Amino acid sequence: MQKIQVQGVHHITLVGADRQTSLDFWEGMLGMPFVFEQPNLDKASESHLYFDPGDGRLITIFTDETRKPDPAACPQTIGCVHHLALSVSQATFRQIVDRLDERGVEHSGPKDRGFMDSIYFRDPLGLLVELASYRFEPPSGVLHGEVMLEAHKLRVAGGAYNIQESHLAEAIEILTRRTRGSLSEDRSAKNPY
Repeated sequence: MQKIQVQGVHHITLVGADRQTSLDFWEGMLGMPFVFEQPNLDKASESHLYFDPGDGRLITIFTDETRKPDPAACPQTIGCVHHLALSVSQATFRQIVDRLDERGVEHSGPKDRGFMDSIYFRDPLGLLVELASYRFEPPSGVLHGEVMLEAHKLRVAGGAYNIQESHLAEAIEILTRRTRGSLSEDRSAKNPY
Protein backbone atom coordinates (compact mmCIF):
# COMPACT_ATOMS: atom_id res chain seq x y z
CA MET A 1 0.00 0.00 0.00
CA GLN A 2 1.32 3.47 -0.89
CA LYS A 3 0.57 6.89 0.53
CA ILE A 4 -1.68 9.38 -1.20
CA GLN A 5 0.93 12.15 -1.19
CA VAL A 6 -0.57 15.63 -0.91
CA GLN A 7 1.33 18.69 -2.07
CA GLY A 8 -0.33 21.52 -0.16
CA VAL A 9 -3.69 22.95 0.78
CA HIS A 10 -5.82 23.43 -2.34
CA HIS A 11 -8.59 25.44 -0.68
CA ILE A 12 -10.59 25.67 2.51
CA THR A 13 -14.38 26.03 2.32
CA LEU A 14 -16.42 27.51 5.15
CA VAL A 15 -20.17 27.68 5.68
CA GLY A 16 -21.16 31.33 5.67
CA ALA A 17 -24.31 33.31 6.27
CA ASP A 18 -25.36 35.93 3.72
CA ARG A 19 -23.10 37.07 0.88
CA GLN A 20 -22.43 40.61 2.19
CA THR A 21 -21.17 39.39 5.58
CA SER A 22 -18.54 37.29 3.78
CA LEU A 23 -17.54 40.13 1.46
CA ASP A 24 -17.26 42.60 4.34
CA PHE A 25 -15.12 40.26 6.46
CA TRP A 26 -12.84 38.44 4.03
CA GLU A 27 -12.21 41.33 1.62
CA GLY A 28 -13.32 44.42 3.54
CA MET A 29 -11.49 43.57 6.78
CA LEU A 30 -8.81 41.01 5.88
CA GLY A 31 -8.00 42.39 2.42
CA MET A 32 -8.48 39.15 0.46
CA PRO A 33 -9.54 39.95 -3.10
CA PHE A 34 -12.93 38.46 -4.07
CA VAL A 35 -11.90 36.56 -7.22
CA PHE A 36 -14.68 34.21 -8.25
CA GLU A 37 -18.33 33.34 -7.61
CA GLN A 38 -20.62 30.62 -8.85
CA PRO A 39 -23.51 28.56 -7.48
CA ASN A 40 -22.63 25.82 -5.02
CA LEU A 41 -22.68 22.95 -7.51
CA ASP A 42 -23.96 20.57 -4.83
CA LYS A 43 -26.69 22.88 -3.46
CA ALA A 44 -28.27 25.34 -5.89
CA SER A 45 -29.73 27.58 -3.15
CA GLU A 46 -26.22 28.56 -2.07
CA SER A 47 -23.59 30.73 -3.70
CA HIS A 48 -19.90 29.82 -3.63
CA LEU A 49 -17.58 32.81 -3.07
CA TYR A 50 -13.80 32.53 -3.61
CA PHE A 51 -11.23 34.77 -1.89
CA ASP A 52 -7.47 34.96 -2.49
CA PRO A 53 -5.52 35.01 0.80
CA GLY A 54 -2.30 35.93 -1.05
CA ASP A 55 -0.41 32.65 -1.36
CA GLY A 56 -2.01 31.15 -4.44
CA ARG A 57 -4.52 29.12 -2.43
CA LEU A 58 -8.19 29.96 -1.90
CA ILE A 59 -10.62 30.46 0.96
CA THR A 60 -14.15 29.75 -0.24
CA ILE A 61 -17.48 30.42 1.45
CA PHE A 62 -20.90 28.89 0.87
CA THR A 63 -23.45 31.67 1.36
CA ASP A 64 -27.24 31.71 1.52
CA GLU A 65 -29.29 34.88 1.79
CA THR A 66 -31.72 33.18 4.19
CA ARG A 67 -28.95 32.60 6.78
CA LYS A 68 -28.20 35.34 9.30
CA PRO A 69 -24.82 35.87 11.00
CA ASP A 70 -24.52 34.18 14.40
CA PRO A 71 -21.45 35.32 16.35
CA ALA A 72 -21.71 32.48 18.90
CA ALA A 73 -18.41 30.59 19.11
CA CYS A 74 -18.13 27.66 16.71
CA PRO A 75 -17.81 24.27 18.42
CA GLN A 76 -14.26 23.19 19.21
CA THR A 77 -14.89 19.54 19.88
CA ILE A 78 -13.37 16.45 18.30
CA GLY A 79 -13.55 16.65 14.52
CA CYS A 80 -14.21 20.41 14.45
CA VAL A 81 -11.89 23.15 13.27
CA HIS A 82 -10.20 24.85 16.24
CA HIS A 83 -9.06 27.93 14.34
CA LEU A 84 -7.95 29.20 10.96
CA ALA A 85 -4.48 30.79 10.93
CA LEU A 86 -3.64 33.39 8.30
CA SER A 87 -0.20 34.82 7.61
CA VAL A 88 0.59 38.53 7.95
CA SER A 89 3.82 40.53 7.75
CA GLN A 90 5.48 41.89 10.90
CA ALA A 91 4.60 45.42 9.73
CA THR A 92 0.92 44.47 9.53
CA PHE A 93 1.08 42.49 12.78
CA ARG A 94 2.18 45.59 14.68
CA GLN A 95 -1.00 47.37 13.46
CA ILE A 96 -3.54 44.62 14.19
CA VAL A 97 -4.49 45.63 17.76
CA ASP A 98 -5.33 49.18 16.66
CA ARG A 99 -7.24 47.99 13.60
CA LEU A 100 -9.30 45.47 15.57
CA ASP A 101 -9.92 48.01 18.33
CA GLU A 102 -11.16 50.55 15.73
CA ARG A 103 -13.83 48.02 14.75
CA GLY A 104 -14.71 47.08 18.34
CA VAL A 105 -13.53 43.49 17.78
CA GLU A 106 -12.55 41.59 20.94
CA HIS A 107 -9.16 39.89 20.62
CA SER A 108 -6.52 38.05 22.59
CA GLY A 109 -3.84 40.69 22.25
CA PRO A 110 -0.43 39.71 20.86
CA LYS A 111 0.82 36.24 21.84
CA ASP A 112 4.51 35.30 21.89
CA ARG A 113 4.87 31.88 20.26
CA GLY A 114 8.68 31.86 20.18
CA PHE A 115 8.96 31.38 16.43
CA MET A 116 6.01 33.62 15.55
CA ASP A 117 3.66 36.24 16.89
CA SER A 118 -0.09 35.59 17.00
CA ILE A 119 -3.35 37.33 17.78
CA TYR A 120 -6.79 35.67 17.95
CA PHE A 121 -10.33 36.93 17.39
CA ARG A 122 -13.64 35.58 16.12
CA ASP A 123 -15.12 36.28 12.69
CA PRO A 124 -18.76 37.48 12.49
CA LEU A 125 -19.91 33.82 12.46
CA GLY A 126 -17.95 32.68 15.52
CA LEU A 127 -14.95 31.07 13.77
CA LEU A 128 -11.72 31.59 15.72
CA VAL A 129 -9.21 33.33 13.43
CA GLU A 130 -5.49 33.66 14.15
CA LEU A 131 -3.33 36.24 12.42
CA ALA A 132 0.24 34.95 12.61
CA SER A 133 3.60 36.38 11.63
CA TYR A 134 6.84 34.40 11.50
CA ARG A 135 9.80 35.98 13.26
CA PHE A 136 12.20 34.65 10.65
CA GLU A 137 12.76 34.53 6.93
CA PRO A 138 14.07 31.18 5.66
CA PRO A 139 17.15 31.10 3.43
CA SER A 140 16.39 31.37 -0.28
CA GLY A 141 15.07 28.07 -1.61
CA VAL A 142 14.24 26.76 1.88
CA LEU A 143 10.66 26.53 3.18
CA HIS A 144 9.43 27.70 6.58
CA GLY A 145 8.63 24.07 7.45
CA GLU A 146 12.24 23.03 6.86
CA VAL A 147 13.46 25.71 9.28
CA MET A 148 10.84 24.58 11.81
CA LEU A 149 11.94 20.94 11.49
CA GLU A 150 15.59 21.83 12.10
CA ALA A 151 14.68 24.20 14.98
CA HIS A 152 12.56 21.44 16.53
CA LYS A 153 15.54 19.06 16.51
CA LEU A 154 17.65 21.74 18.23
CA ARG A 155 14.88 22.42 20.78
CA VAL A 156 14.55 18.75 21.69
CA ALA A 157 18.33 18.24 21.88
CA GLY A 158 18.59 21.22 24.22
CA GLY A 159 15.62 20.18 26.36
CA ALA A 160 13.72 23.45 25.73
CA TYR A 161 9.96 23.62 26.24
CA ASN A 162 9.29 25.39 22.94
CA ILE A 163 11.16 26.75 19.94
CA GLN A 164 13.02 29.97 20.71
CA GLU A 165 14.58 32.53 18.37
CA SER A 166 18.04 31.09 19.15
CA HIS A 167 16.87 27.72 17.73
CA LEU A 168 15.64 29.48 14.58
CA ALA A 169 18.92 31.35 14.10
CA GLU A 170 20.94 28.15 14.48
CA ALA A 171 18.58 26.25 12.18
CA ILE A 172 18.97 28.92 9.50
CA GLU A 173 22.76 28.70 9.81
CA ILE A 174 22.64 24.88 9.49
CA LEU A 175 20.33 25.03 6.46
CA THR A 176 22.43 27.72 4.79
CA ARG A 177 25.53 25.57 5.24
CA ARG A 178 23.64 22.56 3.86
CA THR A 179 22.17 24.34 0.81
CA ARG A 180 24.96 26.78 -0.12
CA GLY A 181 28.43 25.75 -1.23
CA SER A 182 31.65 27.50 -0.24
CA LEU A 183 35.27 27.33 -1.31
CA SER A 184 36.32 27.44 2.37
CA GLU A 185 37.36 24.17 3.95
CA ASP A 186 36.62 25.51 7.43
CA ARG A 187 33.20 27.17 7.71
CA SER A 188 33.15 27.39 11.50
CA ALA A 189 32.46 30.64 13.36
CA LYS A 190 35.43 33.00 13.69
CA ASN A 191 36.27 36.22 15.53
CA PRO A 192 38.19 38.48 13.12
CA TYR A 193 38.77 41.16 15.83
